Amino acid sequence: MANGFDWLEVESLDLEAQGVAHRADGKVVFIEGALPGERVQVSVARKKNQWEQGQMSALARESAQRVRPGCPHFGLHAGACGGCKMQHLHPAAQVAVKQRVLEDNLWHLAKVRPERILRPLEGPAWGYRDRARLSVRYVAKKGTVLIGFHERKSRYVADMQVCPVLPPRVSAMLLPLRELIGGMDQRDRLPQIELAVGEGVTALVLRHLEPLSAADAQRLRDFGATHGVQWWLQPKGPDTVHRLDEGGADLAYRLPEYGITMPFKPTDFTQVNAHINRVLVDRAVRLLDPQSHERVIDWFCGLGNFTLPLATRARQVLGIEGSATLVARARDNARLNGLAARTEFEARNLFEIGPDDLRAAGAARRWLVDPPREGAFALAKALAELHGAAGWAAPARIVYVSCNPATLARDAGLLVHQAGYRCSLAGVVNMFPHTAHTESMAVFDLAPP
Repeated sequence: MANGFDWLEVESLDLEAQGVAHRADGKVVFIEGALPGERVQVSVARKKNQWEQGQMSALARESAQRVRPGCPHFGLHAGACGGCKMQHLHPAAQVAVKQRVLEDNLWHLAKVRPERILRPLEGPAWGYRDRARLSVRYVAKKGTVLIGFHERKSRYVADMQVCPVLPPRVSAMLLPLRELIGGMDQRDRLPQIELAVGEGVTALVLRHLEPLSAADAQRLRDFGATHGVQWWLQPKGPDTVHRLDEGGADLAYRLPEYGITMPFKPTDFTQVNAHINRVLVDRAVRLLDPQSHERVIDWFCGLGNFTLPLATRARQVLGIEGSATLVARARDNARLNGLAARTEFEARNLFEIGPDDLRAAGAARRWLVDPPREGAFALAKALAELHGAAGWAAPARIVYVSCNPATLARDAGLLVHQAGYRCSLAGVVNMFPHTAHTESMAVFDLAPP
């Protein structure tokens, strides 16, 4: 009878970077810490009729791709940081695993195979994370403050002293930040610090549950002056975020290939990895290949991350976003970059969009689609419903940027099997090295009738 001490052959990694193996009776076993090609034993933590899940307890054959983790807080032990899941796997192999995840999702969920696989977009494996939400906890019994990501599979905050995926100067700030918070009057009412790095500006957003005392505000100012950071305060929801003190440079990121500067607030959605974002935008624009006489639609446009670069190539770009506030900010960014005449923006609920909404948006030969994790199901469904309809001119090319391979696959199935498209290209974007997060891009071309 199968038990937790059988030796198992690890076949692959799943979306959570767990090794996948099968027992002799066919039951699937998900194994934290195990890599493909390894022979392991597992300490089972959960059992169901069809599967088991646990941690690797012994290793008889090691993968050639296993490496020493670059962070002292990574591991399977109690208290290990849960921010990264793949540091034990060589970075190049991490990308290969994500590529396989993308291809498997497209095939198994949608029966779609890309005609060509794009070369993965990669960048620095360390010090890349310009955005992070760090939990803060004052531990009264120990008289100490913890600042960092949560422990693996736990709500407790990991006891982090360094974080190699953060920019080095921010990683070096973790212990001074702990000392700062520990010395504040409201140290037990400060649950979170959010990090946002722009061009030459590092901003820290302090979530505080009660108004800050004058002494605490001064402590923040002194820390900011010493460490070169800009403090923002968040008393309630994201809309309440404001600067502690006015003055100094604004947060912004640049897309130098297009001469574009994008101001943002520290709680705005911007990509975690600024280097990869620049490469991602450039690849998307090149793949979409808008011509100077063409009109383009950018669905889920946000602050204009793709809209503005596209507007430097196309005649006109329509950016559509669900939030009226974001639409106003995108218009401001277009004006700032001298692209107001070549852009237009609309606020619309993109999760309830239908065929009439697509017609109302007007004809555009090329679309850029960059949805959140939920994907663009309503958009793909509306396209499918319009397929072959009289008077409807479908876009000839769609570039779809995705942060969830499962919803990309679902939408790809609609586009390919019901809306008349073929999946010409697809590939991964390693936006989050050492994590299981799989960012990707796919190109859909309208098939001839």
